[in-house]
Amino acid sequence: MATAPKEAASTIALEEIHSEGPELPKGQKTFTVEEAVETIGFGRFHIALFLIMGSTGVAEAMEIMLIAVVSPLIRCEWQLQDWQVALVTTMVFFGYMVFSIVLGLLADRYGRWKILLLSFLWGAYFSLLTSFAPSYTWFVFLRTMVGGGVSGHAQGLIIKTEFLPTKYRGYMLPLSQVFWLAGSLLIIGLASVVNPTIGWRWLIRIASIPGIILILVFQFIPESARYNVSTGNKAAALATLQRIAKINGAVMPEGVLKEPPKERRGRFKDLIHPKYLRTTLQIWIIWLGIAFAYYGVILASAELLERDLGCGSQAPSHKDPVPVSEESHSPCHCRPFGPSAYQTMIISTAGEIALNPLNILGINFLGRRLSLCITMGCTALFFLLLNICTSSAGMTGFLFMLRALVSANFNTIYIYTAEVYPTTMRALGMGTSGSLCRVGAMVAPFISQVLMSASFLGALCLFSSVCVVCAISAFTLPIETKGRALQ
Repeated sequence: MATAPKEAASTIALEEIHSEGPELPKGQKTFTVEEAVETIGFGRFHIALFLIMGSTGVAEAMEIMLIAVVSPLIRCEWQLQDWQVALVTTMVFFGYMVFSIVLGLLADRYGRWKILLLSFLWGAYFSLLTSFAPSYTWFVFLRTMVGGGVSGHAQGLIIKTEFLPTKYRGYMLPLSQVFWLAGSLLIIGLASVVNPTIGWRWLIRIASIPGIILILVFQFIPESARYNVSTGNKAAALATLQRIAKINGAVMPEGVLKEPPKERRGRFKDLIHPKYLRTTLQIWIIWLGIAFAYYGVILASAELLERDLGCGSQAPSHKDPVPVSEESHSPCHCRPFGPSAYQTMIISTAGEIALNPLNILGINFLGRRLSLCITMGCTALFFLLLNICTSSAGMTGFLFMLRALVSANFNTIYIYTAEVYPTTMRALGMGTSGSLCRVGAMVAPFISQVLMSASFLGALCLFSSVCVVCAISAFTLPIETKGRALQ
């Protein structure tokens, strides 16, 4: 059993060597999509690709972070208990989990671009409907549908990955975190203005605008050339590569585009084939744990601010007076955010970009596995530090570092998962990983919004323990993808 990972890595290495040195027909040169992408290099097309596909992170962040800034208001409006508030977030990620697998299968069979467009249309439609929800039940159902649409946004990352030259992937993909940060800050900023004035329903309507704009600009990005050639559509792949070369002012490789052998696509059993079984299982554990920690931090931050659970902030804030009323003392803990709470959320959210330079250096010099192991271990430590009695500034600092670390974790596992699987199963690999990821996200609300109010230290220890397990799984992954060509 100990030799299985080595054999799997050797098999993959041999496949790479074979793809780099194909048998040439007599008198005729050929090239692969991988060789064309590397020859064309990085240029204006990739900048446009980065801006458009990266902006999918703005729309996704706004839809996901929306729950954190709307929860106190729907709690007040419908007089919700803790478990009901937690259930909203859980059902969003349940929709994400179910649709993530379905859309991953469809993307491997019918194309990344089509599924990406479909997911944005679906998400924008149900997001707008949510703003008219007449009751809590309808709100939960419609946000579940939004979660299903958001799950398809991962296809944007796959398209970016399949067009980027090898040496740029480790730099450009982590920079995409800027867009998620922009979306998170935008929705918090909007909430601080819109919620107290025209209400949360208008906030949801405004939050759907970026997704609608992106639907209109997707036409400028083509379908993945790797996908087209792997399905036998060599003419479309060649036309796409020639277009990119023209935009970049580069030249195509000499010869004819080589068509790989036909393969069945999107088979789940390929993920658990002996060659990938250990890698797949460990990736699933890591995705689940990272999502559990990431959304746990976001929701825990909201709970700390809404209820003053931290021991360093027991005294009520004088900056944000809460009117004394039956509602403010109700068992539903109805207490909307004040200006200082939004300010703390903005500061802690800004932490998501703080470690990006170090994260990029770690990914490219230490490798994906070791970099992820280090950031996961540090995440475990900072969860425990939240229990230290400190000032509100100290608490904000701990939340800032936690957001930086959990963001770095997501960056690294996204890159690793997109690189470790071949084109024929890449979208399925991302889809199933994203689905398991949402299991962690579904559990997180009940820890951050229910258990944390009952046992603060118990919730922090649980988050920390999961991060330690993920750090060990990352360190023992059988394949390192740094500098490795996409298959």
